[in-house]
Amino acid sequence: MRMYDIIAKKRDGGTLSNEEIQFFITGYVKGDIPDYQASALLMAIFLRGMTPQETAQLTMCMARSGDRIDLSSIDGIKVDKHSTGGVGDKTTLIVVPIVASLGVRVAKMSGRGLGHTGGTIDKMESIPGLHTDFTQKRFLEIVQKVGCCVVGQTGNLVPADKKLYALRDVTATVNSIPLIASSIMSKKIAAGADCILLDVKTGSGAFMKTVADSVRLAQAMVNIGKQVGRRTAALITDMNRPLGNNIGNALEIQEVCKTLHGKGPSDLTEVCLDLAANMLYLAGKGKLAACREMARGQIENGQGFAKFKEMAAAQGGDTTVLDNPDAFAKAGAELEVPAQRDGFITAMDTEKCGIASVELGAGREKKNDSIDSSAGIVLLRKTGDRVRKGEPIARFYAADVEKCKAAEQLFEGAVTIGETAPAVMPLIYARVTAEGVEYMQ
Repeated sequence: MRMYDIIAKKRDGGTLSNEEIQFFITGYVKGDIPDYQASALLMAIFLRGMTPQETAQLTMCMARSGDRIDLSSIDGIKVDKHSTGGVGDKTTLIVVPIVASLGVRVAKMSGRGLGHTGGTIDKMESIPGLHTDFTQKRFLEIVQKVGCCVVGQTGNLVPADKKLYALRDVTATVNSIPLIASSIMSKKIAAGADCILLDVKTGSGAFMKTVADSVRLAQAMVNIGKQVGRRTAALITDMNRPLGNNIGNALEIQEVCKTLHGKGPSDLTEVCLDLAANMLYLAGKGKLAACREMARGQIENGQGFAKFKEMAAAQGGDTTVLDNPDAFAKAGAELEVPAQRDGFITAMDTEKCGIASVELGAGREKKNDSIDSSAGIVLLRKTGDRVRKGEPIARFYAADVEKCKAAEQLFEGAVTIGETAPAVMPLIYARVTAEGVEYMQ
């Protein structure tokens, strides 16, 4: 078998066999296939696409390319959740303890933030003393005892994805649905859960800008789950506005605590209830409506917050800051950003809001950049709100005033103020399962 022939076959629109896909992944991970040939195949896939069967086979070959997590030692059904990334998206840290408090175990591997999107691991590590780098044995012990644990990805989990993504990033082949789907699902499958819920963001702050593209990506991933025997569903959720009011690591942990106490922003709360309900549904806890009420009950009775504290403590975190969020380290400077005119906020470019938070120090432009856990943005007004000129619409936190001033210019370019209130947009656009697509009214 020759790599040249595989490239030519896909270039001409052919369907690759399981053996050809396995040959490519095995050879590339071992270093036998050079970057220039892998790049050529990626571009051929980008232009020609892949069948559902090809995509599923590519996913499984990638999932088998390194370590795989065996969750069989953990009792009961294990469910996982993945978000395609957004701004202010702290949903994992709300839904995981809610679901775990209802007896469904969650063994979750998450990533760090890069660019305008935040990372769950960075948010967790803003809790003093908390660790996310456990051995697999300790990870499994915490999940068995506590019911949930959120850690960083192991160094050799799906090495094929690490190599291929780095290559896609420099060859303009990132935006390919089969390649995105196989990248995400290979990690979820290698992580070992029985059920997978996908939170596919759509809009200005998401990778997929339109609902149609987000649905296509969700369908590809749900189909992979079906083909490999994992019960899988996806929600298409809005990212045309930041989720919740807080953007930045410690600020988002504070909002997690408020939400688990029933005092969080309505948009964040509602999305989390739907995500938790779908995780419980996949795990066989009942019908969706009943699962949503169960999730709401865990907020009202405090058990969701109690489970969050228990997980944080098991991972070495100082939970006194969760009981008293004002105890988090304070930023060196803060600045209130005023509205530029009277009117309604008609749009808020979420990606630009995320970039402003990076300028403040809350995120990374490059993989090895350090972050300031206390930096970020608190939104005082959001899309649809009436504002008056000079009224504060956001509060910035950073190490110094210069960072705040630099971020202010970026943020002002993200906010559009018009004469009339905008139409109310849904928080959730659709639910995708193996049975089809259900669009929300």
